[in-house]
Amino acid sequence: MLIESDIFARLPVLTTPTLTLRAARMNDARDMYEYSRDPLVARHVLWEAHTSIWQTRGYLRYLLRQYRAGQPGTFVIEHTQEKKVIGTIGLMWILQENRSAEIGYSLSRQYWNRGLMSEAVAAILAFCFDTLRLNRVEAQHELDNPASGAVMRHAGMRQEGVLRQRVYNKGRYVDVALYAILRDDYEALRRKEGKL
Repeated sequence: MLIESDIFARLPVLTTPTLTLRAARMNDARDMYEYSRDPLVARHVLWEAHTSIWQTRGYLRYLLRQYRAGQPGTFVIEHTQEKKVIGTIGLMWILQENRSAEIGYSLSRQYWNRGLMSEAVAAILAFCFDTLRLNRVEAQHELDNPASGAVMRHAGMRQEGVLRQRVYNKGRYVDVALYAILRDDYEALRRKEGKL
């Protein structure tokens, strides 16, 4: 069964108790620049801290091109009550033949340690398994970013190993921990929560 590319051309809106995950829009630039310029937010991701709102607008144009091409894409994370974009979460890649994908995310430092990324990851995993019908979803984090690993574990992902110097980021080779969750794991968690 092929994943329909039009689902990425018209990303659905995903909601959690606190958040709305939706397609990016050009008028998200100011909110996105506010957190993307923070070196601590950019420290463990593969992009550099933004130095101007023009750079943020360029990134938003890139996301819009991805949508138009029907490529696996990125949701912005909007704090529903505040009507403010506070991060992103999305699919880094999908392997159709293996029914697998990798997710990645970033969040404004102002909203760290509130459980919000755990909400966003739960929503994206539901999208991956219930809508895209994937069998495996992966995520990785740099070893010196254990908070990201805690988010992955909270979502039911299991650490499968450490990949030494897998990524060259910010002028150094970094070790990353690889996590994954399988459809069977996800369905077992849903049954335990009484949602299946």
